[in-house]
Amino acid sequence: MSASDAVPAHPAYGVLREVTPFASVLLCDNSGMMELDGTNTYVLRAPGSDECVVVDPGPPKYKHHARRLAELPGVALTLITHRHFDHTGGVKRLHKRTGAPVRARLGEFCRNAEPLRDREVIEVAGLRITVLHTPGHTGDSVSFLVEHEDQRAVLTGDTILGSGTTVLDPSDGGLRDYLNSLNRLIVEGEGAALLPAHGPDHPDLVPVARFYKAHREERIDQIVAALDDMGVSPHEAKPMKVVRRVYSDVDKKLWPAARMSVKAQLEYLREA
Repeated sequence: MSASDAVPAHPAYGVLREVTPFASVLLCDNSGMMELDGTNTYVLRAPGSDECVVVDPGPPKYKHHARRLAELPGVALTLITHRHFDHTGGVKRLHKRTGAPVRARLGEFCRNAEPLRDREVIEVAGLRITVLHTPGHTGDSVSFLVEHEDQRAVLTGDTILGSGTTVLDPSDGGLRDYLNSLNRLIVEGEGAALLPAHGPDHPDLVPVARFYKAHREERIDQIVAALDDMGVSPHEAKPMKVVRRVYSDVDKKLWPAARMSVKAQLEYLREA
């Protein structure tokens, strides 16, 4: 293989990059503090299938990204991992251009289709796609276990990222749910590749999920220690004061995001 024939690596904007024999990714150029390099839109298609599935069409106003998706041959279905705008903003445009039904956990994002159900199996584009409800990042977060012959991959949305850690949205996310979701992915994801909604893909989901779980447990221990030092209970603690102590090693630009996770962690401790 010559250098010109080499498979592009993440991040590769505007390129439909194959990551498994049945999954390719189109990275949207919407990089940011919460989006990392941008939102990964996945295109799922078994070899030789005339149909494909689009997962997370990305934010609105990125016309080149939307055009590439609309031009894909055989779009039969759009799936959504969770409600955040960088995943759902492109739904209206893609549905209008392709007519393909859209399915999400929340009915407000569905088009000509029913909301997704936990453990539901969808057979489309030559693939078997199992819906896994994995709340924590948000209450509606789902992951998709995709199987083709003896190959498996899990699209984790924002539940597990390709780099960094996941923020828990305190409006409807929670740490107890999140830890349960990580445990579920450890069990369900045996032998599966990790295809996250942000950051690079990984060949093996389970070690990454185990790292995420260990990291969360370590943060909980750090917060408990910080509360002891501060002489306050989880009910009394101010999230930003905890952030300053526990996340002192993190860039201050990320402290607002850390505060969201701390709020969820304090709620977890209050319920303990």
